[in-house]
Amino acid sequence: MWTPITLAELNSLIKPEKFDLSVKQLWELIKTEPEKWQESKYGNKGGGFWVVAIFGKKVIWYNDIEEGFNISSYTVYGKIDYYYCNQDKLKHVLINLLNHKKSFNRSEPEGL
Repeated sequence: MWTPITLAELNSLIKPEKFDLSVKQLWELIKTEPEKWQESKYGNKGGGFWVVAIFGKKVIWYNDIEEGFNISSYTVYGKIDYYYCNQDKLKHVLINLLNHKKSFNRSEPEGL
């Protein structure tokens, strides 16, 4: 039977010393104190899912049912808009986010 992850267990998964410098810098910019956010499709049983970072209108959160980190948008603070079941480590989510930002920046016109 599934039981929600504890804050102590979550904190052991988000240790920044495991990150390289650019990923650690991104993490320092977007991290937040872990906080349970609501998600109506699967999150009610565990009291929500732990959000660990906020950037713009998106959050990085831990899906303790599937045991992995995800990125979702939010419209209302405290409520995750979409359920995802990726099983990614936090480091990989941050690397993907960083690579996406780099590719976006390369596509910007000169002078911006």
